[in-house]
Amino acid sequence: MTTAYDFGYVAIDGEQRMLEDQRGQVLLIVNVASRCGFTPQYTGLQSLWRRYRERGLVVIGFPCDQFGHQEPGQEAQIREFCSLSYDVDFPLASKVDVNGAEAHPLWQWLKQEKRGLLGSQAIKWNFTKFLVGRDGQVRSRHAPTTTPEALVAEVEAALG
Repeated sequence: MTTAYDFGYVAIDGEQRMLEDQRGQVLLIVNVASRCGFTPQYTGLQSLWRRYRERGLVVIGFPCDQFGHQEPGQEAQIREFCSLSYDVDFPLASKVDVNGAEAHPLWQWLKQEKRGLLGSQAIKWNFTKFLVGRDGQVRSRHAPTTTPEALVAEVEAALG
C-alpha cells in the first residue's frame, strides 16, 4: 500500500527531502502562495506548527503558481517573504504544480486518496490542505476557505 512516506520533494533550499524521514508523524500538507487572498493563513499554519511540532505535527508548504499567478517569485524570494512577513519556519518545498500533467507525484497521490467537493480530484485554489495520519494515510482534505485554526480538533485527534 502506498503511503505519504513513499514520496520525496525538493526543499526550498534545493535539498532533496524524503517524507520517510517523517514516518510516524502527522503531516499537514498545503499548497501555498505569497500573493493570494488566503496568504494570511501562513499565520495559522505557523501557529499550528509551533503548538504541535513537539507532539509530532509537521506542516509542509508547497508553493504553487498555478492559480492566478499568485506565486511568481523564485525560491529565495518565497523563503524571504515567508520568513519576514509571517515568521514561517516550518518546511517549505520548491515550487511545484499540483494539477495537470506536471503535477508533483505526492500531489497526484493526495488527490486520488481524498477527492474534493463532488468527487473532484483537481485542486481548486491555493491553501488546499491535506492532513496525513501517523500511518501515512490521508485522513482529510480541506478547502482553501478552511482556516488552519479550524483544524485544531482534527490535528489533536490525529496526534492521539
